[in-house]
Amino acid sequence: MWGWGACGAAVGGTDQLSPQDGTAPALPHMKLAFGALALVAVTVTLQGLGRRLLSMASTPRDPGDPTGDPYVADSVSAAFVTCPNETVAKELARAMVEQKLAACVNILPHVTSIYSWQGKLEEDSEVLLMIKTRSSRIPALAEFIRSAHPYEVAEVVAVPVAQGNPPYLQWVQDSVPP
Repeated sequence: MWGWGACGAAVGGTDQLSPQDGTAPALPHMKLAFGALALVAVTVTLQGLGRRLLSMASTPRDPGDPTGDPYVADSVSAAFVTCPNETVAKELARAMVEQKLAACVNILPHVTSIYSWQGKLEEDSEVLLMIKTRSSRIPALAEFIRSAHPYEVAEVVAVPVAQGNPPYLQWVQDSVPP
């Protein structure tokens, strides 16, 4: 007697290929194949639904993408720079926006940084800059920070923005030339 096990796999209790009631032969390998095919169809459908749902909050549509996927990988990045005080932070922020290295710079005062410097444990109050720009402009932004920052080794770290409000991300791209 054949039946269905977990995940649609055909399982049998005897070696018979036909049911005991004399009806047409049961083909467990066919049941297994149809079960696997159904599982693949459901998986593909759910993957497509997931992509459509994620696209509602992702970056602007890439017109050259034949799949129609609206995500444009690495088009916008957020960079982070620490500064010794608010005066330096404002000067750097204004210069980056004026020079079109950044669309927007948020200044977050009063962050505490704990780090090791020249073999000693240090703790300082700093100001954090959160910079939104095109990913392609990160090298120029980093060079600007290295040349204008008072620290011997300035922090410049950047991460690509995976998702966000499409109009905002488009504004960032429109504000910073490639």
